[in-house]
Amino acid sequence: MRFTLGCELDYTILQPTTMILNIEAMRGSQQLVLSERLELTPSLPSERHEAKETSNLYRRLVLQPGQLRIRYEAEVQTSPKTFDPAGIPEVPVAELPLAVLPYLYPSRYCVSDKLGRYAWREFGDIAQGHEKVTAICNWIFEHVDYIGGFSHSGTSAEDTFTERAGVCRDFAHLGVSFCRALGIPARFVSAYGWQLQPQDFHAVFEAYLGGRWYLFDATRLCPVDGIVRIGIGRDAADTAFVTFYGQVESAPKTVWIESLDGADPQLGWTTEAVSVSEV
Repeated sequence: MRFTLGCELDYTILQPTTMILNIEAMRGSQQLVLSERLELTPSLPSERHEAKETSNLYRRLVLQPGQLRIRYEAEVQTSPKTFDPAGIPEVPVAELPLAVLPYLYPSRYCVSDKLGRYAWREFGDIAQGHEKVTAICNWIFEHVDYIGGFSHSGTSAEDTFTERAGVCRDFAHLGVSFCRALGIPARFVSAYGWQLQPQDFHAVFEAYLGGRWYLFDATRLCPVDGIVRIGIGRDAADTAFVTFYGQVESAPKTVWIESLDGADPQLGWTTEAVSVSEV
């Protein structure tokens, strides 16, 4: 699938500030960036860094007081693979690659250690593998209300579990936390989400099953094959689209993603189209 996507961000810089961006589409074997352009107004130098562990693309800006507009646009081709969910098993912790072990541990927003008892009681008897993670997504969708603006930057998965409301970021954190509590490595994914309404940056998660990373969206707000990854990490702290050290004021952002393939605009969420990430 081919997409055109991007964002426009406006800031007022109030004092000398260092800003770190993570808005550029990730590169991987299943996601090819055909073209892209980053415009800074006024024109400024930037330092680009690709993290070896995750392939996240970060860009550092050193800013002086004044106005700043950031515009990023790209054309991206994705090649999601599909598998039969019934044939996707869990990997015993004893057999997991050492590189994925960090995604088993609790993190700042994914407090899996505090949700373990409930996770095992609710999901422990469900068949292993993809079926179990799908059950987690079903539970979140059915028991947590999606309410824009309900949560804040400090909201953890435990808060979302208690309050039963949140946004995509909170749905993803809760999914990651339940998976980790059950011994399934899981990681947070920031993304552009096709058909997301209203359009914004999106958050989903991946679970490590059968030797691969599989994509899940507990919000069911866009098809999994319409996800274009930006960054991955233990939780949202690793994938914030902008982090600043200084003082700034932000204006409402604009985010977009459109299909270039003439795909059916009514395509919905399905458990049978399973996207896999090779990152």
